[in-house]
Amino acid sequence: MEEESKKIDKKTWKKFGSLYTFLLPHKWIFSLGLLFLALSSLTTLAFPLLLGRIFDESTLERINDLGFILLGIFLLNAIFSFFRIYIFEYVSQRTLADMRQKTFSRLITLPLTFFNERRVGELNSRLSADLTLLQSVFTTTTAEFLRQIVTILGGIVMLSFISMRLTFFMLALVPVIAIVAVIFGRFIRKLSKETQQKIADSNTIVEESLQAIQSVKAFANEYYELNRYTGITNDVVKVAMKAAAYRGAFVSFIIFGLFGSIIGVIWYGLILKESGVISGGDLFSFVLYTVFVGASIGGIADLYSQILKAVGATENLMEILEEEGEDVSLSDGVIPNQLKGSIHFNKVDFHYPNREDIEVLHDIEFKANAGDVIGLAGASGAGKSTIASLIYRFYDVQKGEILIDGKDIQSFNLTELRREMAIVPQEVILFGGSIRENIGYGKPGASDEEIVQAAAKANAMEFIDKFPEGLDTLVGERGVQLSGGQRQRIAIARAVLKNPSILILDEATSALDSESEKLVQDALQKLMSGRTSIVIAHRLSTIRNANTILVLKGGKIVEMGSWNELTQEKKGVFQNMLEHQFELKS
Repeated sequence: MEEESKKIDKKTWKKFGSLYTFLLPHKWIFSLGLLFLALSSLTTLAFPLLLGRIFDESTLERINDLGFILLGIFLLNAIFSFFRIYIFEYVSQRTLADMRQKTFSRLITLPLTFFNERRVGELNSRLSADLTLLQSVFTTTTAEFLRQIVTILGGIVMLSFISMRLTFFMLALVPVIAIVAVIFGRFIRKLSKETQQKIADSNTIVEESLQAIQSVKAFANEYYELNRYTGITNDVVKVAMKAAAYRGAFVSFIIFGLFGSIIGVIWYGLILKESGVISGGDLFSFVLYTVFVGASIGGIADLYSQILKAVGATENLMEILEEEGEDVSLSDGVIPNQLKGSIHFNKVDFHYPNREDIEVLHDIEFKANAGDVIGLAGASGAGKSTIASLIYRFYDVQKGEILIDGKDIQSFNLTELRREMAIVPQEVILFGGSIRENIGYGKPGASDEEIVQAAAKANAMEFIDKFPEGLDTLVGERGVQLSGGQRQRIAIARAVLKNPSILILDEATSALDSESEKLVQDALQKLMSGRTSIVIAHRLSTIRNANTILVLKGGKIVEMGSWNELTQEKKGVFQNMLEHQFELKS
């Protein structure tokens, strides 16, 4: 895999380091935490020195004095440690909240082209698994890593103060340990990143299976999905255990090397003591400092491997943060509902960014005056939905231009433009809250009176009033508690509440029973009144009253005109579609 072959380089560490910019808003309290970290480390380093002095003292009074000093230092150490832990936890939690908000903010503002190339489960994993991994790094690993560095540097200074000869002897083994740390670290990072990727894949399977649970059960594929999930989670275990084996071997080597070094230091120290170079107390302090330094080096090895895991997660996370999002900010002094709603496609060519070799639309030219109804007819894949997407500016054209009220669509503020539009899709997916919340989504902050009026215009109160909870009825995940007709009327009510200048209807009645179709069609007619409406027709009878019907084939407009004009062309494409649909119906 390409991801596995990536090595830790300057760019990789720069990406990881960039995450620490999230600490900047909390730099002063973080600095206070660093101060307590330094104080707790220094008070810890005073312990071996004073304990060695106790061994060299001959009077009980002096021993008692040093003992009380030690107790005082331990009390200070406990106080410093409490504030160190509390402050770093506070900073890490605030930093992680900022990171989660920034990542979600970037995700929610990315263009549709990004989501067309990603799976929802994978993106969800970036917000959960990767940030959870980073949480431990910000919460404990970074602070502990710094504490160990202070302990190592301070310990080496104290060791040098006691005996330079013993210090050089002890430090001779450090380069060997460092080289082994780098080699093992590369393997651990690669395996950790592979584990994270497989966890993301497993989350994707869960997400997709639960989102399409009705299809899973309809096709009796519960065991198929279970086998898929079992396979990927077993792969996670295999890779994680392989990584654990490397980490275990690494830590075991470090422990063996460090304790071997301590034994060597004791052996050489006893020789120096017999020669009268150092005292017994100094040797005892030196051994304790050696243990402190050795334990810190051993601890850094494991902390370093955890940081390497976080580096792998950082690369995935930074891919999202580095993506260029859409500008969804509002201009100052914007007054809503300023568009009249005229639309002009001027020789538009378009292909999807990830399929540059396939032209979806070619030389599209048509005009819609404000308040016109434009019907789009054609076979599946002819380009009907693409035209609707371009009006919404989900994508930008490669050639030609789209004019709204005579102005290039790209000159509009994106949020202001989309606030002037509403869409009623063929397949309505509702949020999992209440009916009130789903209708109110069309106009955040709308009053109950406005929501009720919108629901009434959409013929939705007819079924809402039958529910015991009324507008507070929960619709379930994706609206599964409601029928198709009920979901459509909720979507129409949402559009009514938004009061758009331009309305896009993706044939909202094609999959409904006759009774629901009549109610929905009536609601749609009320909604379309006085607005520019683009109607994507699967059932051609729904665009009988359109001012202009565009017949698309292979991404081109092959016929254009009113219903009467097109049906008079006995051998025309539209007439052929109409006859074919009539045959299927009969």
